[in-house]
Amino acid sequence: MSVQTTAMANGMRVVTHPMPHLETASLGVWVGTGARCEGPGQHGISHLLEHMAFKGTHRRSAREIAEEIESAGGELNAATSLETTAYYARMLKDDIPLAIDMLGDIVRNPKFDAGELAREQDVILQEITAAEDSPDDEAYDLVQDAAFTGQALGRTILGTKASVRGFTSGDLAAYMKANYAPGAMVLAAAGAVDHDQVVSLAQSTFGDMESGDPPAPAAASYRGGFRRSARRFEQSHIVLSYEGPSYRDETMYAAQILSSMLGGGMSSRLFQEAREARGLCYSIYSFCWGLSDTGLFGVHAATGSDQMQELAQVILQELEKLAVDLVGDAELARAKAQLKSGLLMSLESSGSRAEQLARQMLVFGKPLAVTELVEKVEAVDREAVRALAGKIIIGGKSSASAVGPLKDQNALERLIGRHEPVTARAAE
Repeated sequence: MSVQTTAMANGMRVVTHPMPHLETASLGVWVGTGARCEGPGQHGISHLLEHMAFKGTHRRSAREIAEEIESAGGELNAATSLETTAYYARMLKDDIPLAIDMLGDIVRNPKFDAGELAREQDVILQEITAAEDSPDDEAYDLVQDAAFTGQALGRTILGTKASVRGFTSGDLAAYMKANYAPGAMVLAAAGAVDHDQVVSLAQSTFGDMESGDPPAPAAASYRGGFRRSARRFEQSHIVLSYEGPSYRDETMYAAQILSSMLGGGMSSRLFQEAREARGLCYSIYSFCWGLSDTGLFGVHAATGSDQMQELAQVILQELEKLAVDLVGDAELARAKAQLKSGLLMSLESSGSRAEQLARQMLVFGKPLAVTELVEKVEAVDREAVRALAGKIIIGGKSSASAVGPLKDQNALERLIGRHEPVTARAAE
């Protein structure tokens, strides 16, 4: 059955994908606001607000929220990212009305009880401490700061212990009022769902919200640079990244293929060279993150302090090869197959499908047909991959971070932060 969409009068949108072979449904409310929307003095408030939605409403206590969902065998959760906040549930098909009622209650009517707030602030402080104990989390936080210095995009989603502790119930209510507007909200559902039923329930739950859009976040300004943490961990972690395309940019498909070739699996260049051929690391992989107006393309790896210099050199060499040489037809086909299979496999999970549809509605204003996405992947050729690699790697400034023991910090910084670009050779 096909995907259907409905725009409510107040601007909120509903999108569904019926999967008749399932007995359960995944559904949620995605709000187009996240950590990058936070102003001065608001660092971490988006994430705290997401937590507090489960800590009691004007109709239900925190315990009642948990018991009511689990008594029906369902699951309820939420997540905060840089640009979105999501509240979602998975239920048996007969309990879809309960799920939408619950989602509406926690999104629209949180109580922000002072006692619950104090306890949840303690919980998030523990979450921050756990992140500080994770070297890979710290490496990503530092590279984000290097890439987007002095901007909300460059800060952690969790906030700091001081900022989280300083928020009041009034701060949360004001932030929600300003940012949770119907024009930036999508109710997405996939699985054993009926579109007309979901629309009717959405209308009765959210239809009386006043129309409006949240304020637009500040435009991103990519900076670049090097960040270092000398905290003691058993391994040294490195993240080397560059500005990548936004998810609205047509070159995003080439960037995802490029990432797959570089470090997307066991057959990727970095896995084969750094791990299989040289034994420099256990885990190494690339990433390609798209945001609304920018992105990050890079590599993360961990190794011993004595091997870090060699590992960084291998990463740079493989990056520059992609920017200089045309990739082979077989390698390109393999990367495309990986990307296409990921798209198609997402159709087998109602949760993944609901999230995919919600994000497409927030970004493009419409769901994208899987056939359209596959066609865009297939359209990427060898020259497009090399051209994008050259633009990102040869023409771009790096953002890098290193966490853990280092044998020679200055040499590493010179290598990954100020390495000489190579000159691209003529096309084959």
